[in-house]
Amino acid sequence: MTDQAAEAPQLKMNILGQYTRDLSFENFLVQKGVKGDVQPEIQVQVALDAKKRPVENQYEVITKLTVKSQNKVDQSPLFLLELEYAGLFQIEGLAEDQLHPFLLIECPRMIFPFVRRVVSDVTRDGGFPPLNLEPVDFIELYRKEAQRRAQAQAENAGPAN
Repeated sequence: MTDQAAEAPQLKMNILGQYTRDLSFENFLVQKGVKGDVQPEIQVQVALDAKKRPVENQYEVITKLTVKSQNKVDQSPLFLLELEYAGLFQIEGLAEDQLHPFLLIECPRMIFPFVRRVVSDVTRDGGFPPLNLEPVDFIELYRKEAQRRAQAQAENAGPAN
């Protein structure tokens, strides 16, 4: 074992809890009484947020999902599901420059199966076939958000006068 390996802090991560922060499901199909052929078209948007908690080394990571379904035939809305699902994490032994990507890639990946189950149960209980979300590529999501922020910063900086 090298001295460098002995000095490297050991990553310790615990999921302290997880919960539904906010949930909304609107069934337009029943409300409006859509008639005729229904061919659902699903759109899923995912956003992430992470916040430091007052306790040292604790973080709250929130996965925000918006799932819209509309009828392919006439574009009428079928349902809208909005979910904010949070996980509370204790993270120690991680370099400061690695913390942000860890919070927005690894933490959401760990709680995603639970997010997926909530979405499946809610759509089924709402009168539709259970929606089983495809796995989310949190690495790609993180990269796109980083690019968007860099571009927004560049645009806000603008030319100096």
